[in-house]
Amino acid sequence: MSRKRKLMGEINVVPYIDVMLVLLIIFMITAPLLTQGITVELPKAAAEPLDPELMRDNDPLVLSIDRDGQLYLNIGDDEEAPIDEPTVVARAAAVLRRNAETPVLVKADQAVSYGRVVTGMVLLQQAGAERIGFITDPPEIEGTGR
Repeated sequence: MSRKRKLMGEINVVPYIDVMLVLLIIFMITAPLLTQGITVELPKAAAEPLDPELMRDNDPLVLSIDRDGQLYLNIGDDEEAPIDEPTVVARAAAVLRRNAETPVLVKADQAVSYGRVVTGMVLLQQAGAERIGFITDPPEIEGTGR
């Protein structure tokens, strides 16, 4: 008497769920570490957010100014290395020549002198930026700790 074994037509999804949960945990841990840019303490201001339509098509060009007044651009080989003023103009001009609709933003530490921020804006204008925005943090709401 020969017995025929019946093939199992089910897929065992338990290993896939385990892998998915491990990947989820890895991404949850690494995502905050992947934030780019220079650490600056932004001033608090109740400003209107930028138009999402403007930001949807183009990544913004961000000039960061740290508390020591050093300049950084979010483009180039090493985004975390300070650059000099002629390099800011050259790199920003190259980006704006490629796409004149690129949003241009300034992210300056609140401890930086007003004159240094103005210098950064003038450099961006020399590169061809017509409109320049500022990145700020929203003000804290009393009683919430935010």
